[in-house]
Amino acid sequence: MNPVRVLVVDDQAVFRRVMSVVVEQTEGFVLIGCAESGEESIVTAKVLRPDLVLMDVNLPGIDGMEAARRLRADTTAAVVLLSTYDEDDWDGQAQECGAVAYVPKSTFGPDRLTAVWAMTGG
Repeated sequence: MNPVRVLVVDDQAVFRRVMSVVVEQTEGFVLIGCAESGEESIVTAKVLRPDLVLMDVNLPGIDGMEAARRLRADTTAAVVLLSTYDEDDWDGQAQECGAVAYVPKSTFGPDRLTAVWAMTGG
């Protein structure tokens, strides 16, 4: 089976690195790239064609929710939103923009990555 190709999007280098390490250490997933803004994520996703995009909610320029809407319209990638907000506050909003799920950064790890990918039917 081919590994799940993941694009990480976050404007903060430390969070990009943490998410990248989680992806790299989770069996069946491979990091194919990173982006620092919503606009960059759209361009990068069109070039790299990820299966899954891990997207911060708060980004410079267009935010993660708008970037998710655009990615869902232009690509086949599944989008998972991440931020520091409480999960209960964001689940519905994530679905409204076409994201598969919202995951607080504090709970993101290999188990959550695997679980959200399973939600996509992958």
